[in-house]
Amino acid sequence: NEKKEFTKRAQIIFQDPYSSLNPRMTVGDIIGEGIDIHKLYTGKERQEKIYELLELVGLNREHALRFPHEFSGGQRQRVALGRAIVRNPKVFLMDEPLSNLDAKLRVQMRSEIKKLHEKLQTTFIYVTHDQTEALTMGDRIVVLNNGDIQQVDSPEEIYNNPANTFVAGFVGSPQMNFINGSDIGLDENILYGIRPEKMTKPDGDIKLNVNVDISEMLGSEKIAYFNIGENKCSAKLDADVQIGKTLELTIKTSDLYKFDKQTGNRI
Repeated sequence: NEKKEFTKRAQIIFQDPYSSLNPRMTVGDIIGEGIDIHKLYTGKERQEKIYELLELVGLNREHALRFPHEFSGGQRQRVALGRAIVRNPKVFLMDEPLSNLDAKLRVQMRSEIKKLHEKLQTTFIYVTHDQTEALTMGDRIVVLNNGDIQQVDSPEEIYNNPANTFVAGFVGSPQMNFINGSDIGLDENILYGIRPEKMTKPDGDIKLNVNVDISEMLGSEKIAYFNIGENKCSAKLDADVQIGKTLELTIKTSDLYKFDKQTGNRI
């Protein structure tokens, strides 16, 4: 009974909205169908509700007369959201709803979904493989690995206090560096982790000279890739880096995370 009740109160938003939108119906009819099924509104009130829902998801009245194939991927996802909102569900289940969109549109839709969440004041359960989506949109994140829960926490805690090497390596771009203690003069039985942005502290007490293998420019930031022992690592820098040159890095011991080499759990 609890499962049936949850199903009644939940609404799924699929990864590919086009497959769930009837191509022979106008967008207005698609949303109106949801109103009719649940017998929510009739007559003029029904039409005004269709327009209200379209505007809520960033579309307008003219869009009501168009068909799904005339819309972009982002607009189709908006239609799917509008149809889902019709019956005021208590929970929205979103299955990677932005994965089929291009990078620019994903950023825009992230913002739109977050605004919609704030307007509706209801629960969104959002499944994604994109850590940026999780960190920017989530109030609470559940990190899964092969179906097993690794950590449940706020985005800030997930990033700053990862429970194990899986969480630490999964969240963050570039990912956290993992270094054997013996390669930096520390306990050889411990695996140490450090974020790329923490690799150039001027007041650090661990000094390293590394050979740059690859360099990437990301706007004002430069990413240098190199090896420390057998581990591939990276550092975020604010200066130009030349491939094949020696790079001097300084790390603060207090910025290091400690992990058990056998279990991967945080120490």
